[in-house]
Formats: sequence, C-alpha cells, structure tokens
Amino acid sequence: MLIETTVHLPVNFAMLDSVLKTPSGDELAHILIRWLHFVAGITWIGMLYFFNLVNVPFQKTLDAETKKKVNPNLLLPALWFFRWGALVTVLAGLTYFAMYILKSDAAHAGQNVWVVLVEWFSYPVVLFLVEFLVIKKVPALIKDGRVFAIVMFIMVGIVTWGIVSFFNAKFPFSPSPNRSFSIGVGGAYGLVMLLNVWGIIWPANKRIIGALQGGPPADASLARQAFIASRTNTWLSLPMLLFMAASSHDWLIFSGR
Repeated sequence: MLIETTVHLPVNFAMLDSVLKTPSGDELAHILIRWLHFVAGITWIGMLYFFNLVNVPFQKTLDAETKKKVNPNLLLPALWFFRWGALVTVLAGLTYFAMYILKSDAAHAGQNVWVVLVEWFSYPVVLFLVEFLVIKKVPALIKDGRVFAIVMFIMVGIVTWGIVSFFNAKFPFSPSPNRSFSIGVGGAYGLVMLLNVWGIIWPANKRIIGALQGGPPADASLARQAFIASRTNTWLSLPMLLFMAASSHDWLIFSGR
C-alpha cells in the first residue's frame, strides 16, 4: 500500500513545478519584508484592540488589591508584544515604502528618495509633537474625550491635506500615484501611532505597573494620558488600514488625480 501511494509522488511534484514559480532574490526580499510587516502589524493592532475593547472594561471590575496581583502578569507581557510589534511593523513598512514604492516615483520625478522620505516623515512627527504637548500640558482638553477627538480630527485633517499636497508637488507626473499617496497618508498615521506607543502609552503604563509592584507612586494623570493616546490609536487605525488596503486593491483612492 505504501509503495502504491508513493509511486505517484514524482508526477505530483512535476505538476507542482509547472504551477509554482521560484522567487528571485529581489522578489524574496519583497515577500519577506511585506510578510514581516503583516505579521508584526497583526500583533500590534490585535493588542491595541485587546487593550481598548477588552482590557479597559475588565479593569473597571477589579479592586485595587486584585490589580496588584493581576496586572503585572497580564499587562507587562501584552505591552511587550504591543510596543515591539509596533516598532517592527513601522520599520518593515518604512523599508518597503522607501525601497519599492517611493524610489520608483522619486526616480521618475528626478527627486532624491531620501530627501522625499525625510520631508514626508516631518509631517507625522510634527503632528505627534503637537498632540504630545496637548496631552501632557493641556489637561482641560483631555478631560472630555469628545473635545480632544475634535481637536485631533482637525489636526489629522490638516496634516493629511499637507501630505497629499506635498506628494502632489513632488510627483506631479507620476504614472501610478496611488500607492505613494495612499501609503504616504496611511503610513503617516501609523508613525503617529508608533510615537504614541513609545512616547506616551508605554512610559505611562510602565510607571503605573511599577507602582503596583511596590515602586514609586505614579502620577494620577498618567492613566488618563495613556488612555487618551491609546483610544486615539484605536480610531486612527481605522483610516490607516483603509489607506493601506486601498494602495493596491479595491478602491484606488488617488488613481483619479
């Protein structure tokens, strides 16, 4: 029986060989970077939704003593995957964006890809710095999440308009502008989200959990700041994912430019 079942293997492998294509070195690099971006992104956004949709309601059911026992073991590992997933997602995405998308558009327009990348990078960085100052220095604006949401919506709208105008000026005759434009906008949102993770959410939670483990007491405002930054990331992830998906599939947002 074993001989009968294995005698067809050469035929089966020959059929696969006629269907499958071995990737070249450049194709393999494309695949690995994109795959790493996807895997890390699923980890990051999955943890983000866990914190906001599951953990926030769960924390309201715990008393102070239970939090001391539960949260270090629950949140420290989750925050580890959360912050490093965010970093790997963005680094892999930036690599892919620079090497395989911006590079071709920059060459066609006679632009230096690294100059374009740095100039584009300044938009989400400035947005984060303004957001950081609001969260840290203007507590009145984060007391009511709806007020902060309006402020953030206006700032994100201004930056989005700026990025689209920037790419429109840099690549006026790009043969396929949608990928640079769409990932340029979605990637900018992702960068703001990464900076929120490492600049606000993780530092605040590190001090809060440290206090539960017997360290110095954490400032009472840190929990609110982390919550606002995390909730901002949750809502910002929705248009971010839309723009990323629309870079090559379904609705090509900027293809009619």
